[in-house]
Amino acid sequence: MDRFEEVAQLMGARGGDAYFGEDVSQLEHALQAAWLASEADGSPTMIAAALLHDVGHLLHDLSEDVAKHGVDTRHEEDGYRWLMERFGPSIAEPVRAHVAAKRYLCAVEPEYFARLSEASLQSLALQGGPFNADEVLEFERMPWYRNAVQLRRWDDEAKTPGLKVPSLETYSQLLCIV
Repeated sequence: MDRFEEVAQLMGARGGDAYFGEDVSQLEHALQAAWLASEADGSPTMIAAALLHDVGHLLHDLSEDVAKHGVDTRHEEDGYRWLMERFGPSIAEPVRAHVAAKRYLCAVEPEYFARLSEASLQSLALQGGPFNADEVLEFERMPWYRNAVQLRRWDDEAKTPGLKVPSLETYSQLLCIV
């Protein structure tokens, strides 16, 4: 099975699940993030990272409302491991850091924190809250931090119910070459 077929199988099995606390499904969220990356002239690896940034949610058997019960699924770590095996660090590293990027942005941009949805605020609390000054500096030393921040911004915007975007099949070639 090639990488696209594997992604399509995961999306087919779990992509219709609700994206916790938002009015879009996992698949809609992924497709919107990839479309936003494409519209921003993102690199092929960043478009793929945007499409696959929440693949960790599709790999576990937990319900997407686990945050309501005080559980952080650590989906970024599950996604990182899965992506490293299939795509390598240029896609996997920004995905692993996209949760940390939310914590970072909350610390360095007060207006970012003020725009978070209720679901994002709930998950932020489980993920450790905004970074402190030392964590900000540590994050900025990571080689992938700028990519993770950009990925986070697309992630935050990719929650529009009914938005018409290209289908998963649009990315079949891309996932085979990145």
